[in-house]
Amino acid sequence: MSSRRRSARRVRRQPGRPVWLFDLDNTLHHASHAIFPRMNVAMTDFIERELRLPRAEADALRSAYTQRYGAVLVGLMRRHDIDAAAFLEEVHRFDALPSLVRFERGVRQALLRLPGRKILFTNGPEDYALAVLEVIGIGDVFERVIALEHMRDRRGWRSKPDHGMLRRTLRQLHATHRETVLVEDTRSHLKHYKRTGLKTVWMVGHLRSVRPSMLGGPARPVDATGGHAQRRGESGRPHYIDRRIRSIKSL
Repeated sequence: MSSRRRSARRVRRQPGRPVWLFDLDNTLHHASHAIFPRMNVAMTDFIERELRLPRAEADALRSAYTQRYGAVLVGLMRRHDIDAAAFLEEVHRFDALPSLVRFERGVRQALLRLPGRKILFTNGPEDYALAVLEVIGIGDVFERVIALEHMRDRRGWRSKPDHGMLRRTLRQLHATHRETVLVEDTRSHLKHYKRTGLKTVWMVGHLRSVRPSMLGGPARPVDATGGHAQRRGESGRPHYIDRRIRSIKSL
């Protein structure tokens, strides 16, 4: 168990105070700068090797599982006999993580000023999430970290935007949908969860297009387990978005 791992604190419900569910990648830091491109290559490497597929087919499968399941790992676990721990370790192996993490100045102060409970809610693995929070200097701001490992149930692996997993998470937090705000860069997650009654904030400040990669086709930003982020430049505010922001300090 990682020395960074902290046990969740039990917090009694505080009516009238919001519960903030913060995504991590491209929400609290600029993952598309360096981290996502490396994860992109690492996930395709893993699929190519473990499933013995040609490079182009491995990359296409990664994209297909992202769109169908919300996270590449969930698709791999449901459709193939792969080692989940090995996948997560390989995809999130960074020799110099602090040099790769970019984040906006003042994010810690902005989060501390924000009233209510703050929860990290990420499709990435816990050790990676805690390591990034440590680099940014905001690990102590969050009441708890809800990562991919915590989203599993008796039926198997789950990830955002699974509705059952969200209901279970809110029960554990003693929170209601109406008092909860999701701050997230991925529009599909916001769209699915808006239907449950959550308030939604679309963080667009870290989104950008990624140039065509060495994989042989156009690459897009991905989340920590393969979820695509939206491109910068997608203007407007869809009906399922309550607020569109470019900086956490806007909250």
